[in-house]
Amino acid sequence: MHVDFRCAEMEQKTRYKLLIGLVYPRPIALVSTVNANGVLNAAPFSFFNVVSDEPPLVMLSFNRRSDGSLKDTVKNIRRTGEFVVNLVDEGIANGMVAAGEELPETESEFPAGRFTPAASIAVKPPRIVEAPASLECRLQQRIEFGNGREIILGEVVHVHTRDGLVDPGTWRVSEEYRPIGRLYGDRYCTPRQRFDLPGPLPE
Repeated sequence: MHVDFRCAEMEQKTRYKLLIGLVYPRPIALVSTVNANGVLNAAPFSFFNVVSDEPPLVMLSFNRRSDGSLKDTVKNIRRTGEFVVNLVDEGIANGMVAAGEELPETESEFPAGRFTPAASIAVKPPRIVEAPASLECRLQQRIEFGNGREIILGEVVHVHTRDGLVDPGTWRVSEEYRPIGRLYGDRYCTPRQRFDLPGPLPE
């Protein structure tokens, strides 16, 4: 037996809880940008994924801040057309959470997350040295929808990876790569248990 939920009749907060509780794990983009005054911004988003390889595109979905204003990341991407998606592993997980706090536009999240900026190759926003991989992106398309919501498609123009993460002969990513995924609330997960299909499932 199934239980049915009519989305149009649900409150936004209830819909949000239902959807993020069902659709997981979601990868986390720790996005670095620069504001008009040169302040470095870093913020995590789990409404994120890679959506194409030709052209290489990533998707980020944004809502507004708790006070209804535009998020700094959105403003910076709109102004510059550039951003870096830093992927999150276990080593920077707590820093990612710290960077998720809403700070004034005049303050950088880099010190809060204990992140070190490093120059990118093709875009102006810096990458995060501690991240296992960073995707330099240029704005490809903006899609505004709903109540102040926005989807941004970014073309990946350059990729950085930690030494030893990718086998240059096979292009396989090491199984030592431990990205974390967002579940719901304060819950996260890692892909520590892996298996091949078709075949038996793990115990």
